[in-house]
Amino acid sequence: MADIVSCPHCGQKNRVQATGDGKPVCGKCGKPLPWMVNAGDKDFAEVVEMSNIPVLVDVWAPWCGPCRMVSPVLEKLAAEKAGQIKLVKINADEAPDVSRHFDIRSIPTLMVFRGGKPTATHIGAAPAAVLRPWLEDALSN
Repeated sequence: MADIVSCPHCGQKNRVQATGDGKPVCGKCGKPLPWMVNAGDKDFAEVVEMSNIPVLVDVWAPWCGPCRMVSPVLEKLAAEKAGQIKLVKINADEAPDVSRHFDIRSIPTLMVFRGGKPTATHIGAAPAAVLRPWLEDALSN
């Protein structure tokens, strides 16, 4: 499965696979692309736990106002960290097994995975000024 991502450097639209070795780069300018994909119950292990770079997981729902508020912040962070993280969006309504496995009771719930394991969790929407240092800390530990 692939998603379309616009290059923040040149604007070129690129098809980005949810899985794979390496990191996505723009087919036009060659710069790192934000790696932003969707996953669910069936492909969570492959997309998140088997990733070769840290993964920022966003468990959200389309009816959740705070989820919609935090989404642009996460996309901005993914663009800032292009080549360093993968942002994976999990629709809680469509992935009950993921929610149950990680005991997710509130959304949005953000988790950072490193080496296939969750290493940090943040519950609730927050501005970039809060999420950026949280993510930096999670990536440095």
